[in-house]
Amino acid sequence: MKTRKPDWLRAKLPSGSAYSAVRKMVDENRLHTVCQSAQCPNMGECWSRGTATVMILGNICTRSCNFCAIQTGRPTELDLGEPARVADAVAKMNLRHCVITSVTRDELKDGGASVWAATIRAIRYRNPGTAIEVLTPDFRGKLDQIDTVLAAEPDIFNHNVETVERLQKPVRVQARYDRSLEVLRHAADQGHVTKSGIMLGLGETKPEIARTLKDMRATGIKIVTLGQYLQPSSRHLPVDRWVTPEEFEDWKE
Repeated sequence: MKTRKPDWLRAKLPSGSAYSAVRKMVDENRLHTVCQSAQCPNMGECWSRGTATVMILGNICTRSCNFCAIQTGRPTELDLGEPARVADAVAKMNLRHCVITSVTRDELKDGGASVWAATIRAIRYRNPGTAIEVLTPDFRGKLDQIDTVLAAEPDIFNHNVETVERLQKPVRVQARYDRSLEVLRHAADQGHVTKSGIMLGLGETKPEIARTLKDMRATGIKIVTLGQYLQPSSRHLPVDRWVTPEEFEDWKE
């Protein structure tokens, strides 16, 4: 689908003092953000509001999802000072709610779970009043690694299913639909507030969306997000359709 984006998807250019402050904070603390690494078109709007999603465990992913612009390859050594710098950045931004995500590190014995836990605890120690939301990979379904993250007590545990079951392989070849649902179910069963999301515009049908929402709800999740898929580059999956604001409202109902 090679058509221009509809007007409702137009994003503002980066500008303003809040944007500059976030950029300075990211640079000074030597942090990565999913906003930059995933080439998110909403970066300017979010940063201008003084918000950003910090990405830990480096900026090179061991997986090669066909919707994602994050670099794939051999990751760098772990940065043991990263949790403290993330906590410092959250303090400087005076955030009431912070969102942390990461690349997938399948080559690590614990999948990076210990760094996840250290980051959550560092943020909590430095910023006791800040709500912490984590958006994690699937840790290859290893529940002990997920438990390591959960033991650090994030306020919201988020793991995205990303798309309907039929499109899992072309969209995120190294992941599995049932595994993602099990990750969410495991966290919810332990009493954690769980969250997940899917992208629309990849070729899914409305019955498939409804089935996916039903499957997600059955895991016990409390929060669901639906968003428009945007093609990061010509090397990634094309947009199949533009989902209207009216359709998103229908799904909200």
